[in-house]
Amino acid sequence: MREGYEGTGPGAITPDGCAVELYARLPVGDEPDVIAAAVPARARILELGSGVGRMTHALLERGFEVTAVDESAEMLERVRGARTICGPIERLDLGETFDVVLLASFLVHAGDVEVRRGMLRTCARHLAEGGCVLIQREGEDYHTDVPRERVDPAGFTVRIVSAEPVGDGVDSVHAEYVFPDATWTQTFRARPLTREQFEEALAEAGLKVDRYLTEDRVWVRAVPMSGA
Repeated sequence: MREGYEGTGPGAITPDGCAVELYARLPVGDEPDVIAAAVPARARILELGSGVGRMTHALLERGFEVTAVDESAEMLERVRGARTICGPIERLDLGETFDVVLLASFLVHAGDVEVRRGMLRTCARHLAEGGCVLIQREGEDYHTDVPRERVDPAGFTVRIVSAEPVGDGVDSVHAEYVFPDATWTQTFRARPLTREQFEEALAEAGLKVDRYLTEDRVWVRAVPMSGA
């Protein structure tokens, strides 16, 4: 387990505290619709941090060709119908490019700045000419509106219990997922980024915001700084 990361509950737990069985249970939300509306039909997508394939499978159903990348072999075992690659995102270099690179799950908020920089460089490196990067950011009150909970229509409860500073602008976030038959917890490190800090991080990797795709600015379409 990575320092500062922990997970509890039934089944395999990845080094960043994610429970494979938990993520296999979580329903996909409106993310595939947001993605599909922002990219060309049948685009080739490089999905960074695919996990068990919640979004992968929904994107495949919409006719996209997906290459799913995750550092957890246990997560990738649950992915069906997509090419899978196991390894750390920040060091990925496939020697090929894609119409769309997808960096969801708030991965851009990695506590380690060098990991974040590596991830964004990976995004830029794998982008075909005319392509775009789609990034999911944390909501602007993610670290301040705590504790909070949400009861999902599927019948489970998600709680963000705390977000405590641990130094260098990083918070330790503790989350709970309570199902009728099981409970999982995850503790992880996340770096809050203001809109300005986020755009500066993009610029470091040679990227810029093309447009924010949702009113809350959680989903972003980015393009190379030399692009339109």
